[in-house]
Amino acid sequence: MTLLNRVQALPKGFVWGGATAAYQVEGATQVDGKGKTMWDDYLKAQGRFSPDPASDFYHLYPEDLALAKLYGLNAIRVSIAWTRLFPTGTGTPNAAGVAYYHRLFAACEVNGITPYVSLHHFDSPKTLFDAGDWLNRKTIDAFVDYAAFCFKEFSEVQNWFTINELISLAFSQYIQGNFPPSHRFDVTSAIQAQHNELLAHARVVNLYKHAGYTGRIGLIHVLQPVYPYPDNAANRHAAALEDAFMNRFLLDGTFKGTYTPETMALIDELLAANDATLTIEPGDMAILKEAAGQNDYFGLNYYQPSFVAAYAGESTNTFNGTGDKGTSDFKFKGVGQHVKKPGIAQTDWDWNIYPEGLYDMLKRVAHDYPTCKTIYITENGMGDKDQYAGVGQLINDDKRIDFIDQHVAAVLQARAEGVDVQGYFVWSLQDQFSWANGYNKRYGLFYVNFETQAREIKKSALWFKTLGETLR
Repeated sequence: MTLLNRVQALPKGFVWGGATAAYQVEGATQVDGKGKTMWDDYLKAQGRFSPDPASDFYHLYPEDLALAKLYGLNAIRVSIAWTRLFPTGTGTPNAAGVAYYHRLFAACEVNGITPYVSLHHFDSPKTLFDAGDWLNRKTIDAFVDYAAFCFKEFSEVQNWFTINELISLAFSQYIQGNFPPSHRFDVTSAIQAQHNELLAHARVVNLYKHAGYTGRIGLIHVLQPVYPYPDNAANRHAAALEDAFMNRFLLDGTFKGTYTPETMALIDELLAANDATLTIEPGDMAILKEAAGQNDYFGLNYYQPSFVAAYAGESTNTFNGTGDKGTSDFKFKGVGQHVKKPGIAQTDWDWNIYPEGLYDMLKRVAHDYPTCKTIYITENGMGDKDQYAGVGQLINDDKRIDFIDQHVAAVLQARAEGVDVQGYFVWSLQDQFSWANGYNKRYGLFYVNFETQAREIKKSALWFKTLGETLR
């Protein structure tokens, strides 16, 4: 497809937002009764990065929301930190945490910023994590109870997401090994976590609908299209295997309420190659089936595709968490290996820059999953090493503008061709703490000086404002 050189205008009524996640922006991890997440002790033991103060959104949200309004945004993605409300994941709610989120949502309303709220964004309570996290079905029960509390308590919220990026959590915990508990190529745990997270989502959607709430609910998948390179039969099969694991399994479960025979044939091949298993208990699929047609919308996160070649060796990977370009490597036994395709630009973190992949995924979801209703791009953006220019000095991030521009153009092209895309959230609103990268990987429209917490404006914020003005 041909991308526009510059996006000229956004459709009227389009949601134009910035995305955040509680643990990455709030800081204040040990105040007002907040309990530990799976990350606190893990990060302390590593000694590399601290989640405090992050962007200190816990205290500075009024400033960030005012900036969002000033620079043309009409929506924000936030997540609720489960352990601010329930320090151990269950039990009596923490009044201070409840009050904080009421203040945050009230400030959104004052600024004309609509909140889109996720219940889980990579931050399981430590007590539940220690008991097996999503591999333990008691975590599902606790999550349903937590969700039920949030729906009743925060009636001012009308737009909910259950879980953010189910595959990223399972993949990073059990395949890539850069999220706690840092297992590598534990394929049984990875596929089981995906299924159990889907089950948790479905149970919460069913609860929400049975209770008759008037708002909307869905979930968020990060979709990573997989292309064979070079294009031959063996590489096409490798791409199909990786796609089934990264995309198709979860999309089937979400929007079909079943795992199709074609999908399971690929998954079973992958499991057999890695001596892995998947357990589906009686009644699971009925729960998925009930929820499949009840998702009000779908959050699609997109960053990059994979280019894959067939691979017959043992699994191995090297994760680029520092921004040293060219240091990543990924080979998955019985599946494939990631390769570079000539002519495709990459970020310093070795992420492919390929807006066509977003267009392809939007078209695919709309075609293959007709029960998927309205789509929002809930994350898209580029991490870079933005250079501080001094107090009050505009920060040049032309590469980010070009990245966002091309991806928004891809979104609008898919929309013009009939895909029901109604919004775009840039990742991220402001510079944030990054789980496996610390603070040198910056995504924000607003630069954060992490020593002083001062906000500075990037050129991308001005670009975002210009487009936002077309919505008024």
